[in-house]
Amino acid sequence: MDFLDGYVVRARLFPAMLAMAPALVFLLVAVGSSYRDLGLPEVIMTVTVGVLFFAFADVARRFGRRAERKIFASTGGRPFPTVLRYRDRTLNPKSKARYHAYLSHSLSEAAPSPEQEEADPQGADDFYVSCGDYLRERTRDQTRFHLLFSENISYGFRRNLYGLKYAGLVLNAFVVSGVLWLIYRAEGENLPQYGTVLVVALVHAIYFLAGVTRKSVIDAGETYGRQLVLSCDELMRGSD
Repeated sequence: MDFLDGYVVRARLFPAMLAMAPALVFLLVAVGSSYRDLGLPEVIMTVTVGVLFFAFADVARRFGRRAERKIFASTGGRPFPTVLRYRDRTLNPKSKARYHAYLSHSLSEAAPSPEQEEADPQGADDFYVSCGDYLRERTRDQTRFHLLFSENISYGFRRNLYGLKYAGLVLNAFVVSGVLWLIYRAEGENLPQYGTVLVVALVHAIYFLAGVTRKSVIDAGETYGRQLVLSCDELMRGSD
């Protein structure tokens, strides 16, 4: 089932839960005591919250896709295998030449030469984007291309989390404001629990400000693009 898919859970649901972490902790503190004796209403509420999580996962995907389009505007809103560029030194020249030859044959389109890439970088990138599209369609077997699938999850997680960055920080601010108001009204009651919420909110804010960045998405996209190109070796073995 789609909602149990590994990609959906790790690349969409987890970012949504991280973005809402302070609010979730606050809810546990505020209403946790009412769930000691579970009846039908509580069970229904629990199931409803579980369904809402996956609705939030869809929101995370949409926010992530919007951020992705801005980051990769020149490639149609998706990472592509930059390692195929001659000016990129990630791959050794012999491997790169082998991949160029395989992809050129598969696409029935001549790969650009180093001189052509230098004279027309955008035209060369158009070929590399086509290579990425071709490889994505032929590497969907998660078992056969498990390393690529893992990198795709890592990229999706960072992309969707980055898309939720500012929404998560705004929600964090609302939660902190609400907790501070409750502490003021509580007159000493439940201070340890409220303190836990504030600590989570602080860690959450530091992580989102320092760790959830545009660069982290680009880095994950480049790693995914490299693994996508390396999958040529497995495809070539399969065509022998």
